[in-house]
Order: sequence, then structure tokens, then C-alpha cells
Amino acid sequence: MGPVTESGDLADSKPASGPKQARSRVTRRHLLEAAVSCLAEQGWAGSTVAVVAERAGVSRGAAQYHFPTREALFTAAVAHVAEERSAALIDLFHSRPAARPAVVEALVDLYTGALFRAALQLWVAASNEEQLRPQVTELEARVGRETHRIAVELLGADESVPGVRETVQGLLDMARGLGLANVLTDDGARRARVVAQWSRILDAALG
Repeated sequence: MGPVTESGDLADSKPASGPKQARSRVTRRHLLEAAVSCLAEQGWAGSTVAVVAERAGVSRGAAQYHFPTREALFTAAVAHVAEERSAALIDLFHSRPAARPAVVEALVDLYTGALFRAALQLWVAASNEEQLRPQVTELEARVGRETHRIAVELLGADESVPGVRETVQGLLDMARGLGLANVLTDDGARRARVVAQWSRILDAALG
């Protein structure tokens, strides 16, 4: 007996065709992006698989075909968008010289907007739900390591120098704090002053 398809029908054992695989990738991408939007706008309580499927324009069965559990859907969604944001950040500065203030501002921007709001909702939910916590803990550690690696690369930081690793991590912790401050109110003016000051701190610490 073959596997069940997204529509619920049995499939034969032959590999999926090219167009079919492409449609499946598009469906998966729509689900991931819709899941992040739902988390950011409606929080964990208001973000169900059915709500995400409706926003993505697919059936609930198709959503569960790609993501058998609610936890799998939302952790995959945050991971997917985080990876896209990281890749876009690297591409931005690989196409032109990376001025340190611009890098600091771009790193801070990672912690504002829909992605950070979605991640925040996921963290809060994980603090109360045992079945979600291991997945979110692993995701946060993985995204944190990758963000730190990107920051080191873009800032030209030499972590063999004592204190440099802690300085870079301090920047990212500060950026997360600014993101939290921005959740309730527009903190743009204060954020700009803090970014300018941290750029000066990094110039002194990193050379």
C-alpha cells in the first residue's frame, strides 16, 4: 500500500513528479509563512492548524500532511523564517562593504517585526506546555548559535581575543531587549540612540 497523499488518497510507490514536488514545496512554504503571521498577530492560543491552513489557502488535511502536530508546524515556521532572515542579512552585506553601524542596526532589526513577535509567543507557550518546550529550547539554541556566528562574521570580530565573544553576545542580548521594548510601543527613537552608542562601544572593543 502506498503513502497517503495530501488529498487523503493513496499514492503509488513511484517518486513524486517534478511539478508535484514543486507544488508540495510551495504549499509547505505558504504554511510556514502563514504560521508565523498567525503567531505574531493572534498569539499561541489563537493560532491553530486550522487557522493557519485557512490563511495559507490549503486544506487542514494538507497542513497535517506536512506537519503532523501543531508543535512541529510552529517550530518549523519560526526556524524557516529565521533562516531566511539570516540569509538575507548575509547577502545584504556581501554585496557591499559592511559599515559597523549598519551591521549593528541590521542585527537589532532581527529582533523587531513579525518574526520576533512570533518567536516570543512560542517562548511563552513553551514555558507552560511540556510537549512544546524541548522543541523550542532546541530551536532557540540553534537560532542563537547561527545569529552569533553571523554577527561575528559581519562585525569582523576576532573571538580569540579575550572579551570579544562576550561583547558580541552582549550586543545580541541588548538587541533582544530592544525587541521586547518594541513589542508594546514604537521604540524607534531610543533604539537609534542605543545602536549608535553600541557602534562606538564595538569600535573600541573590536578595533
